[in-house]
Amino acid sequence: MASKESNLSVLYTELNKLGQNGEYERALKTVNRILGISQDEEVAFHCKIICYIQLSKFNEALQLIVKTPKLATNLEFEKGYCLYRLNQVSEALKVIENVQNPSLKIKELKAQILYRLEKYEECFAVYRDIIKNSNDEYEEERETNLAAVLANLAIEGSDLEVPPLREHTYELTYNAACRLLAQENGDYKAILAEAEKKLRIAEKMCKEGLEEDGVSEEEIENELGVIRVQLGYCLQLQGREKEAHALYTAALKAKPDDIALVAVASNNLVCLNKDQNVFDSKKRMKSATHESLEHKLTTKQRRNIAYNQCLLAFYTDQGEQCHQLCNNLAKDCIILAADAMFIKAVQLSKEGKPKEAAKLLIEHAVGEKELSMKLASVQVLLSQDERKDAIAILENLNERDRSLPGIVGALVTLHLADNDRERASIALKNAVAYYKKNKETTENLGELWRQAANFYLRGGELKIAADILQELVDASPSDTKTLAQLVVAYVQFCPTKAQSLSKRLPPLHDLAETTDVDALESSNWVIGTKVVKKKIEPSPGKPVSDVIQKKHKKRKRKGKLPKNYDPSIMPDPERWLPRHERSGFRKKRDRRNRDAAMKGTQGAATGASDLYDITKMPANAKPSPNPRHSSAVETSGPRQQQRKVQQKKKKKGSKW
Repeated sequence: MASKESNLSVLYTELNKLGQNGEYERALKTVNRILGISQDEEVAFHCKIICYIQLSKFNEALQLIVKTPKLATNLEFEKGYCLYRLNQVSEALKVIENVQNPSLKIKELKAQILYRLEKYEECFAVYRDIIKNSNDEYEEERETNLAAVLANLAIEGSDLEVPPLREHTYELTYNAACRLLAQENGDYKAILAEAEKKLRIAEKMCKEGLEEDGVSEEEIENELGVIRVQLGYCLQLQGREKEAHALYTAALKAKPDDIALVAVASNNLVCLNKDQNVFDSKKRMKSATHESLEHKLTTKQRRNIAYNQCLLAFYTDQGEQCHQLCNNLAKDCIILAADAMFIKAVQLSKEGKPKEAAKLLIEHAVGEKELSMKLASVQVLLSQDERKDAIAILENLNERDRSLPGIVGALVTLHLADNDRERASIALKNAVAYYKKNKETTENLGELWRQAANFYLRGGELKIAADILQELVDASPSDTKTLAQLVVAYVQFCPTKAQSLSKRLPPLHDLAETTDVDALESSNWVIGTKVVKKKIEPSPGKPVSDVIQKKHKKRKRKGKLPKNYDPSIMPDPERWLPRHERSGFRKKRDRRNRDAAMKGTQGAATGASDLYDITKMPANAKPSPNPRHSSAVETSGPRQQQRKVQQKKKKKGSKW
């Protein structure tokens, strides 16, 4: 018995030494020896679990805890931590929440689990409690984690009141910049500029701090990569896309170990490429959609990447893949279901299926997206000349949306295109009645009254137009333009009323005083470009005067006729053709061979060739009128070839 206890004492001493030196493989063997001597050693069992965790063998540690519950009575922290590292985060939270009077380390693990589950408000409460009730060397790390929680709360748009934090480290400065980027209230340009400033400060602090600590160059670049990608995002929001592109590309060229960083940079590059450089985008999207990223990215990040993947499939004309990706996105993410179906509908329209696309859009026209989705379906139908279906959708909108000035204008235009003035008139009357009944904004009512008045004026229904204009004038008596329209309308059927109303118009001389006549005369959009008053700058020494510069009309000259023109003779129909294209054209012989005898066809008999030889013509033959060709026979013998000298042609004097 004494030897057994002494052996255990020696083994525990050895185990302690190995643990302090970080030799966990050897420590694990020592633990097994201890448990071999005594199976009920809780301390040795606990050390074995710690060795597994230090060696990242979380599955083995968890199985051991589950198999031996007798020895694992106080190992809730270790069990929860193993579940957390195995990405079984919900089960880990259940284990931690069952602990009564949790210790500080259990609270910190709970905060980490809540952060991973994206329950940021609960996480904030836990961190605030930890910081309040602790005082150790980990205070700075907890403050950094709290800053990260606050940044995510800002992204979610939480109204939670949060305390101000210090910015004395590069991590805190970086998180403060991320929090600014998430804000949407106030002067957005100023906010982005401030965020950029903080990110550049964080980059400088990070580089200088890590260099002082003697960290390797590779680790420094990995840490700087996160800050630089976020800086690229900030620049992208400011519209400085070239600078952002350069930062993303540089971060990816460094080949960082953080796959989440690679995914974010790749996705942002796809956004910058838009519908251009699709082959590069496809390569980047592969990096952003790797299976191992499931637990590395937030829900919002995964959602945005999936949405961009749908868009990329649409732009690369991968119809089937686009449909499949849109269906998956709508199934996995209800928030983006309408957006996913919108992309699918555009793809269907692209494939020449407008009715299916419109049906899909109307099915997902719910809540805030109702009006936009229905208007998109109208646009799809109109692009394929499906006017009746488009009108039906607009008429089936709820009364408030149907009475919006833009919708009313669209309905009136479509009805007029179908030559249905009655339905166009009904649409206008219903909209006006709605605004009168519900006392909505006077701007919309005034706009609709004006549209209605113009509609009836163009249609020649002057009495109805006059009634509408009268209401407009009563609503705003100082509106001289509407009053003038009303006078013009009354002139057509009630001159006496027009005369009485015209007295309310401003006097003509008042208008004349404020009218610049020269400006009116010189404006070519009023009277055309032919009769425009132009000021000519006078030469020095002459009195200044405005001269009207008239445009000289070009005189049409009579066409000249040939000297020997005879109107009784029909002109040659081929006179406009070049000579070599005319039917009577005969090609001149080459001057170089004009003295050569004309020969017959190739292969003709010798006697027959004499018929075509002009030198052997009989003496009584009629001489050629051309003096160059004489009947004298040249002496036989070789002739010396001489180069012909070309004479300079005299230039003819130009005729005036």
